Order: sequence, then structure tokens, then C-alpha cells
Amino acid sequence: MWKSLRFCMYWSVVLGIWGIVVVGGILAYYAAHLPPASEWAVPQRPPNVRIVSANGTLIANRGDTGGEAVRLEQLPKYLPDAVMAIEDRRFKYHFGIDPIGLARAAFVNYTSGRTVQGGSTLTQQLAKNLFLKPERTMQRKMQEVVMALWLEWNYSKEEILEMYLNRVYLGAGAYGVDAAARVYFGKSAHLINLAEAATIAGLLKAPSKYAPTRNAQLAEGRAQVVIAAMHSAGFITADDAKNALFNPAHVVTSHNSSSGNYVADYVMELLPGYVGSIGEDIIVDTTIDWDMQQAAETALTSRIAESRQEFNVTQGAVVTLNRSGAIRALVGGVDYRKSQFNRAVYARRQPGSAFKPFVYLAALERGLGPNTIRRDARVTYRGWTPKNYTKRYYGDVTLTQALAFSINTVAAKLAHEVRPANVARTARRLGITSSLKSNPSIALGTSEVTPLEIAAAYVPFSNGGYGVVPHVVRQIRNEKGEVLYRRSGDGTGRVVRGDKLSEINSMMAQTIYGGTGKRALLAGRPAGGKTGTTQGYKDAWFIGYTSSLTTAVWLGNDNNKPMKKVSGGTLPAEIWAWIMETQHQNIPIARLPGVPINLAETSPLQKPGTAPARRQPTFVTAPQQPQPPRPAVQATTAPPRQINNSTSPLDLLGRLFGGG
Repeated sequence: MWKSLRFCMYWSVVLGIWGIVVVGGILAYYAAHLPPASEWAVPQRPPNVRIVSANGTLIANRGDTGGEAVRLEQLPKYLPDAVMAIEDRRFKYHFGIDPIGLARAAFVNYTSGRTVQGGSTLTQQLAKNLFLKPERTMQRKMQEVVMALWLEWNYSKEEILEMYLNRVYLGAGAYGVDAAARVYFGKSAHLINLAEAATIAGLLKAPSKYAPTRNAQLAEGRAQVVIAAMHSAGFITADDAKNALFNPAHVVTSHNSSSGNYVADYVMELLPGYVGSIGEDIIVDTTIDWDMQQAAETALTSRIAESRQEFNVTQGAVVTLNRSGAIRALVGGVDYRKSQFNRAVYARRQPGSAFKPFVYLAALERGLGPNTIRRDARVTYRGWTPKNYTKRYYGDVTLTQALAFSINTVAAKLAHEVRPANVARTARRLGITSSLKSNPSIALGTSEVTPLEIAAAYVPFSNGGYGVVPHVVRQIRNEKGEVLYRRSGDGTGRVVRGDKLSEINSMMAQTIYGGTGKRALLAGRPAGGKTGTTQGYKDAWFIGYTSSLTTAVWLGNDNNKPMKKVSGGTLPAEIWAWIMETQHQNIPIARLPGVPINLAETSPLQKPGTAPARRQPTFVTAPQQPQPPRPAVQATTAPPRQINNSTSPLDLLGRLFGGG
């Protein structure tokens, strides 16, 4: 027996030595097909672009990974523990290859008759992700082993695990645990709980199959397996496991549908022009006010949701700019998850009567005034006969009345008088960048524009007559704090003379106080604006401004189908008023050039074609202090409908001249 034992021991050692020699030879052979070891280096992780609002709130992460690089010590301990428990329980003890794991996987696969388990360690998986193609060949597998041994020799276990957690693919376009945490749970990986960590770790087996956004039930079942493995490995207690099982992870879909994604996509479009190619993680400080952004998103999506069936309206866009042209809110659609097309920046639609302020400004600059009389009557230019929204003519009207009640014939006459080419030049001077057709119908806004550019072209009415360049990027810096880009410079200079600015503002204020835009009236705050409705109700606009902010609202359908009698003075004006009331809560009331603090101090706008009604003048003292702000708009509420049962002359005018 002793001789037999010695014989077995001897030949076991011999076979073991020869086995090592053979395996070493095989590895050396396949290693020879790799680049020289002196050239081996861990490739740099694809850079992340962190896009934040003006106060530092994270809007989105962009880049190939979709998340930030995180340090191992910044993560909750149960996240790396969950990964080790389900993927490589002996990670901290093997040398890059786990012989026990390989033997176990070989036995299970042999007894089941098919491939059920894999024997790859986390180090091997990292080596494959970093250096090799995902092909299933013996050469690739042997090279993977060589690279795993090299990683273990050159890096600590903590460094290897950190690299793995920051680079592994976890479904839904997310590379790394931080990207996965944000995509599935709307939070940083630093903040996830045990159940969420188990869900992320469970994705490693098959990211597409177990993604909670695709199959929540399957993802939860896989997370339970991970939690059981963590308890079995001694990483968590029985109570921890029980709590995690009774409180499963919940996917947050709002992160994927948030309007902030439209901002992030727009920033990424602009980024190469500022910093060229990106070779490191960077932070982009934007001009977005996150509270204003959320107010705009909530108002638009809530109002469209409740009006979709009744008015056949499915899409919209909102842009808010301040006096210098900085974009404070930008909503490119009602649901980013369903459509990534940014309508606020790229959708070209006819503005309708919202283009008329440029026509009237061109007329004012050529010597006409707000009280200049023009006759509302049938006209024809080059075979084109414009018609009023009300299908009626009202005789002699002032230019103020014509603009406030959106009388098409007068706008067409003015464009003919000053020439369409001059109207186009005026619009371009204020900020319209799209191509404009210098034909008679330019007066009614038949040339297409984007919400962003027409909002920017309205800003000079609010800031004293100075042109602006709309911008969203304020500063770009790297993780070290070094500034790579900082915005400097002003706009395009004065584009509207002071006296003409006061005149056009007084006219556009009347649109809100007594004309087609009465639903946009702001409590105690001077404002001007214009409604816009295109033929067949395919587009509806309201664009307006105070001395602080300018906001454009567009509603319509992507397929260009008509809405059900949605004019600029209805839903768009209501949405605009709700957005602006919310956005101005902490902004003091200020005078708008040419507009009194309270228009009740002036003579009311009269119905076109009639003599002014006799009435006692009303004097209202201008407020000396800002009025208390309205309660903050909650995401679950809908914009308030403005109901007015008054039978005053101004309401009668609104019913007669509604639309525009």
C-alpha cells in the first residue's frame, strides 16, 4: 500500500509538472499573437460629459458610458459585494484564474449536457472587455487568461474591481454601475439601496434579458437570486436579505422621459464647437434654471394630456430666455422616451400671426404710429386675398386694434406698403435666422421658423431693444476644475430704437389686456405678446414677454394633422400664463418699456369701428412691492383653466375677434 501511495504521489507530481509545462506552452503560444507586453496598457475609459443646471443640479450624463466614473470607496459596500457574490465569490483570493470555479463549471456543464455555467473570473471578464473582441474561439480564451494574469500582476484587487464596475455593460446603453443606477433608478450609484444593487448585479448574466425596463418580473426574480447568494457568501445578514426581498427595487421611468434630456442632447450637438474632441471627463455648466425647466415641462405635458382627446393635440414645445438670451428652460416635446426629436430647437413650423410684430415694427419705423388708421376691407395682392379669422371686415381701425385683434387684412396692407423684403430684413435684424420668403403672405407668417429663434427675436422687446444670441452653455470645465471654455461677449447690439420699442410694446400689451391673448394675462405684471394660428389649425402659438423673461409656446402634431380649433389664444396662451406665473414667483414686478405697471390707468382698447364707450376712468395705484407669489405648481396638477363669465366690452371683443 505504501509503495502504491508513493507511486501515485510521484506520478501526480510529474503529471502536474508536465501539465503546468503544457499549459504554459499553450499560453506562451497564444500570447505570441498579442502585441509586446511593453505596449500593454489599460485603455482610457470613454469620457463622460456631466451636464448641470445653473445651480448645479444634474440634468444628464452623456457620452459612450452614460454615467460618471466612480471610486470604489464611494460606493455602498453591498454593490461590489453583490457583484462578487453572483459572479466571482473567490475574487479576492484567486490569481486571475479560479481553478475551483473552472472545475465546478466543467462538471455542471458536463452533467447537464449543455453550457450552464461559465468559469470566467471578474478579472477575465475585465480583460475581455478591455483588450479583446467578443468572439468565441480558443485563441481568444487563452489570450483572455494571459491578459487576466497581467492585470493581476500589475493592479491591486481593488483597482481591478473598480475598473470592472466602471466599464461593464449593464443594458439600456449603460456602461458602468453609475450609468445603470441613473438609467433604471434615476439616482447616482452612491445612493442605491441593497435591492437596487442586487438588481444591477443580476444584469451581468444577460443585460438585455434581465433589464428591469424590459421585464420587471424577470429582473426582480434575478435580484432575489443575487440576494440569496450574498447571504450565502456571508456578505449580508438574514435580516438584510429579508428587508431587501420585501422591498424590491422600483424602476424610475421619469428619468428617461424627462425634458432635461432635450437640453442634454442640444448641449452635445454644440459641444464640438466649443472644445473639439473630448478626451477627458468634463462638466458643462448650462444656463438652465431647473425650477423653470420643471415648471415648463409640467405645464406643457399636463395640459396636453388632458386636452389630447378633446382637441386632437399631441405635441408641443416651450422655450424660455432671459434678457440676455440665456436659455432658462427648453422643452422639446411631451415625452423624451417616446420621441427624442427636439421640436424647440429643430422643428420648423409656420408662426402665423405670431410673426406680425415684425410687420408692425417695420411700419412703425417708416413713420406710422399706434393710432395710425388703416381700413379693414377686402384686398388682393398677386392673386392672394387674405381673410380675417372672424370672416368679417370692420372698417377703419388703428394699428393697435389691428394687432391686438389680429386683423389679417391690415397686416397684409402694411407689408405691401413697407415691402415684404423690408419686413424680412426687420425680422432677421431681431433674430430670425430661417429663410424668409419675401412675398405678400409673409405678413401672416407663412415662412417657417423654430420656437427657439422666434423666442430670441422677441427678446429685444423686453430688454430695451438689444438683439441677443440664444445660448445654453455657460462654462465647460474638467474634473480638475480647469476652465476649458467660458462664454463671453454680448448680443448683436441695439436693433430697435427706444421710441419705436415703446410703441410696439404698448401695442403688444393690448393683445394680452384686451385682444386675442387675454387668457395669457398675468396678475399685476406688465407683459406683451402675440397669438399665432396657422391655416387649418395645424399650428398654434403664444409668444410673450415681461421685462425679465420671454417664453414661446407651440402646439401641434408631428404628422401635421389639424387640431380641433386650437388657436393661439386658447391652449397656448393658458400654458404660457401658467409657465410665466410660476417662473416669476421670485422675480420682482418691473416696468416694461412703453407699458404702464397697470394698464387700467390708461384708456381701454375699443372695439374696431365703433366710438369709444363713455365710462368713468379707473385709477389703480401701481404696486410698490411685489405681490405674494402664487403657490408652487405641483407636478400632479393641471394648468388652471381661466373661466371668465364677465360681459364687459373687452370680453365681447374677445368673442368677436377670438383666434389669431
